[in-house]
Amino acid sequence: MDILISLRDSFNSHIIFGVALLLLVGYLFGKVAEKLRLPTITGYLLAGLFLGGSFTGIINHEMGNTLRAITEIALGIIAITIGSEFSADTVRRLGMKILVITLVQFITTFIVVTVCLYIFRLPLRFALILGAIATATAPAATVIIIQTLRAKGDFVNTLYGVVALDDAFCVLLFACIFAFAGPFFGMNIAEHSGIQMLWHAISEIGISIFIGLMGGVLLHLVIARNTNPKEIMIISLGFISLITTVSISLNVSSLLANMAAGAVLINTSTKNIKVFRNIAPLTPPLYAMFFAIAGTELQLAVLKTGTVLILGTVYVVSRAIGKYGGAWLGAGIVRTDPKTRRYLGLTLIPQAGVAIGLVLFIQTAPFVTNATDSIKVILEQMVNIVLFSVLVNELIGPPLSKFGLIRGADL
Repeated sequence: MDILISLRDSFNSHIIFGVALLLLVGYLFGKVAEKLRLPTITGYLLAGLFLGGSFTGIINHEMGNTLRAITEIALGIIAITIGSEFSADTVRRLGMKILVITLVQFITTFIVVTVCLYIFRLPLRFALILGAIATATAPAATVIIIQTLRAKGDFVNTLYGVVALDDAFCVLLFACIFAFAGPFFGMNIAEHSGIQMLWHAISEIGISIFIGLMGGVLLHLVIARNTNPKEIMIISLGFISLITTVSISLNVSSLLANMAAGAVLINTSTKNIKVFRNIAPLTPPLYAMFFAIAGTELQLAVLKTGTVLILGTVYVVSRAIGKYGGAWLGAGIVRTDPKTRRYLGLTLIPQAGVAIGLVLFIQTAPFVTNATDSIKVILEQMVNIVLFSVLVNELIGPPLSKFGLIRGADL
């Protein structure tokens, strides 16, 4: 055993070794998932869980940080793909419907999660913050399943729109609630700090979109007369990486920036579809590593605390009710087709990156060091509740999304 541990520690300092294992073990688990009629990405997630600290520890925390660049590039490609669905014709035809569905399911999820957590005796200010975080979705799983199934039609266009708007609304709502809940944590803030925080959230979204607009325009100008597929692939990947890097360096959303770039490309010229066709061959290994890396960050240790298990279960169940019920209600208000109303909510269950980012923001906020011990305990519970939700939703979410897409979309 000592020899195996020594061998593991010797190899897991090499990033190429980590990439090799993520691809090979991810492929193996993905094939097993297919045999069990589960989405391939569920296999990738389980492969990461197996390789991470919860089991073998082959992919350690330091290597996970090193591999983060892969996740950022993969998210950039996912986001620009979502943005490409916002063609002018689609927005004119579905724009108001998408907005109504998004707002109704967004508000419903926030209210249901907040009320349920409060009923289970989580203080209101903490329940409000978790309710805001619960509104976020994970676009990555949805995009991969859509591409795997080659799904299309109004159902898919509506889903892309809802997912794209969801996270922007989530950031704004979180900023508002966190700003006004701050004083109850013992923060020493000025009276206008709530407005400042809201303005910061709005400006972050604005800067992200501006970066994407500029990147999309420049990419269009560079490839306008280029017909060489290999060159288009190289240039496109370079621009996606550049947009992502600039966004991260300015502490704004690379997801929103790349979505905006995709929207610019598809609306500037129909010929720009060549960008998305030529980056498609790069996506299978990137997506496999992306979800495997996400799996390494899932920690089974959060299951050890009874309070976290109870509140985490309440959070997961109430969020699922809010997402499904809100999407069903919103689709009914705008009178979509019956399949969209019945199955759209199932595709909104996965939750990952944005939720983790927001709850870790709470954990690292300066006021936490001045908070009382009792508040620190609750804040730690909040972190674990969201991690529990991610663990559950990333494992059960993809199968539910796949089922919803098979039943609701055109295949």
